[in-house]
Amino acid sequence: MVFVHGTGVREKSYDRTFATVRTELARLRPTVGIRGCFWGREAGAGLALDGASIPEYTESRGGRRPEDEDIAVWGVLYRDPGYELRLLGLRPAVVSGLDRGRSSAQKLLDELTGYIPSTQVRDAFAAHGLSDALDRALRRVTESPELRDAAVTADADGYEHRHAFARAVVAAALADAVDAGADAPDGLRRDALLTLIGADLHSQGRTLAGTVAKAAAAPALLALTRHARRRRGAHSDGLLVPAVGDILRYQARGLALRRLIKRTIEHAPGDAVTVIAHSLGGVACVDLMVEERIDRVDQLITVGSQAPFFYETGALVSLEHPRQPPAHFPRRWLNLYDPRDLLSFRAAQVFPAVATDHEVDNRQPFPFAHSAYWGNREVWDAIGTWLG
Repeated sequence: MVFVHGTGVREKSYDRTFATVRTELARLRPTVGIRGCFWGREAGAGLALDGASIPEYTESRGGRRPEDEDIAVWGVLYRDPGYELRLLGLRPAVVSGLDRGRSSAQKLLDELTGYIPSTQVRDAFAAHGLSDALDRALRRVTESPELRDAAVTADADGYEHRHAFARAVVAAALADAVDAGADAPDGLRRDALLTLIGADLHSQGRTLAGTVAKAAAAPALLALTRHARRRRGAHSDGLLVPAVGDILRYQARGLALRRLIKRTIEHAPGDAVTVIAHSLGGVACVDLMVEERIDRVDQLITVGSQAPFFYETGALVSLEHPRQPPAHFPRRWLNLYDPRDLLSFRAAQVFPAVATDHEVDNRQPFPFAHSAYWGNREVWDAIGTWLG
């Protein structure tokens, strides 16, 4: 098997992603060799003039589809973990009696700032490589002014406040890890981590109620847009150059990438090769296999790929509508997509003779959804079934 990564991937993130892919494929096919094709350095985009084309680059160092309110709020929390706590802090302060010299607000604040994760929580975060991220997230949230303001509005039980604290810690930990180059876990695993912290804090899975929940969801996209403008240069470094730049560079000079993929396949052992490609890697693999006969490739698996969209819009290098893939193209093509991943597309209706679609739900907002496939058990179950 050969794994081809997608757009925007560089060394550190590739290492982590390939480690996950290698582990999962080895579980599905323990006797099959697995090779990776890292192309981010050789065929990826860079800024030749140090960002001269991007406004305020140095200073800023960067038909809508309805989505669940909770997903929208997570999108804000990843960039602003204190968001829900801040909303709770806008409520009227709760006047309560003293209990052994401490108010309800002070008791809750002492409990949350003194929170020590249980062994179960520690082990769960460690299993995802998030031990250090958890510690940093706890420091960030417990020392935040948002927590102190929110505590003043808590009633005697403070269920909502505990839950908002737990969500803030999980969001801060995951955002920290993703910013460091790790893949985002899928939503089920994120929610499992949240449940464990919630059990520690006795939050019992309570969520923000009524008007606060609506207030949290409504400005989600607006908040992200404001954040993006303030950090346009940073987003250019982290998203525009490696991700969008890779796509543009491929469209103009994609031969180097296709050559690298072909050489990797040629060097892979065995009589037959399955190619698994993510994002732009899937586009390059489709182009390569349309243009050339790669005899040992008997099946293709694309994950979150834009090849069908490129073809439909006339942008696929190798093939223009209404032509279909030639006879030497692999007859077995599994295409996995998540409707929340705005960089993934359906292939079966575009290439009906060769492609089979499988929809998955990473339970993450975009752009986290685009890198969350590899931690989603649903993805690996689909691949395992496809491989037979």
